[in-house]
Amino acid sequence: MIDRIMREIPRFFSASNVDFLIEAAGRTLLLSVAGCTIGFLLGLLLVVIRRTSHPALLPLRTLAIGYTEVFRRIPFLVILFLVLFAIQAVAPRASLFTIALIGVCIVSTAFLSEIIRAGFESVPRQQVDAAEVMNFSYLQILFLVVAPQAWRVILPPAFAFMVMFIKDTALASQMGVVELTFAGKVLSNKGFSATLTFGAILLAYFILSYPLTRLGRYLEHKLGSSRN
Repeated sequence: MIDRIMREIPRFFSASNVDFLIEAAGRTLLLSVAGCTIGFLLGLLLVVIRRTSHPALLPLRTLAIGYTEVFRRIPFLVILFLVLFAIQAVAPRASLFTIALIGVCIVSTAFLSEIIRAGFESVPRQQVDAAEVMNFSYLQILFLVVAPQAWRVILPPAFAFMVMFIKDTALASQMGVVELTFAGKVLSNKGFSATLTFGAILLAYFILSYPLTRLGRYLEHKLGSSRN
């Protein structure tokens, strides 16, 4: 097997194959980063809604809680196919990448909203009460008092979730999105050794995820130092 791998390496790392892998890695990274960024912003909106106490916003709070609880309990692959069938029914020409990105946004919004909510709730209630006594508005309390102290709690699990999703985007290959895992299948079907092919895919996933992990640790320490 080793002899076969050594013979195939020059042909496997040809210019066309390397370009194909780089494009697939770019799609994987874009799915994760764009999907989790959008999910973070939408999750923050859900948390803002859930933390309100105005009676008129009770239906929105109920919807926000229901959305979070439902989509955190549905497997990602099931959501991908539900989104695929729903979008193709109304927009048959939508690209598979767009459909997968919507699926990532749906799941990341649910999970990241819980991470943000936990971070906000880690701030002592006394500080919120003090801000209310000083006549701070709801948004001022949220973004001037709560959020600056909550980032150190939010960022580590948020980055861990994003790194996890780099791996979970492999499920998008089941619906035909040409990301890293799909690229590995294509190259394996061309006759290359599965060990060589998926060894290269493994290395590509590591190259994508490790810098994000380091960035998360850097931001955690940076915010922790400034807070101290």
